[in-house]
Amino acid sequence: MFASISSVWKRLYPICLVCSVHFKGNRFVSPCDLSDLEYLDEEFHQSLQWMKDNDITEILDLTFTVNEEVFGQVTERELKSGGANIQVTEKNKKEYIEKMVKWRVERGVVQQTEALVRGFYEVVDSRLVSVYDARELELVIAGTAEIDLIDWRNNTEYRGGYHDGHIVIRWFWAAVERFNNEQRLRLLQFVTGTSSVPYEGFAALRGSNGLRRFCIEKWGKITSLPRAHTCFNRLDLPPYSSYSMLHEKLLIAVEETSTFGLE
Repeated sequence: MFASISSVWKRLYPICLVCSVHFKGNRFVSPCDLSDLEYLDEEFHQSLQWMKDNDITEILDLTFTVNEEVFGQVTERELKSGGANIQVTEKNKKEYIEKMVKWRVERGVVQQTEALVRGFYEVVDSRLVSVYDARELELVIAGTAEIDLIDWRNNTEYRGGYHDGHIVIRWFWAAVERFNNEQRLRLLQFVTGTSSVPYEGFAALRGSNGLRRFCIEKWGKITSLPRAHTCFNRLDLPPYSSYSMLHEKLLIAVEETSTFGLE
């Protein structure tokens, strides 16, 4: 049966589900946060960041709505039920920012994604897949192709002071080399939201706004665990002080991809 599911999925999968939009029933969850918008829409990010960092009492006159252009016509969309009548305040601005981020990231793809899921369930009995979470399901139906480590490393970017020769990066690749293929797929899934590599290779990885290579950025303290920004294929990797520490923390991320470390 799952051979048939895999065949169906391979026909559907080329449709780009940007920002790793996962589905559970008819609900969609986008694991992107405000910091990700810096790379997607810098001006939009700056305005929301200012709102987050400052007291907006008696400064901004906003409701839980956003203006959208649909077929050339500007319409008002509520970010939550009754949003047109809910004033944004200092107390509820966090929720407003979260909903605005979700709206900006998903803009233009939600309807396509919902259509994809409806089509999937027309040919696959939902009871067959209900036992899996989104990440486990992908591993089942997308296959377990061998990861090309050389291609992966050659198409990885570094930020925050890291570079290919940095000791932490050398430890990282040494750890990945020790992983079995399933663990490598889970690591890839943790960072990018998908365990599949484009047929063109890692150079063709896509993020929420087009081509986006795998990226490792220096972040956090050595006591922190890695975190992932799946919208932008970015792994925030703390500057661990030893190989064993890095291997241990990275393995936790690999084994707990369904719930851990998404920002």
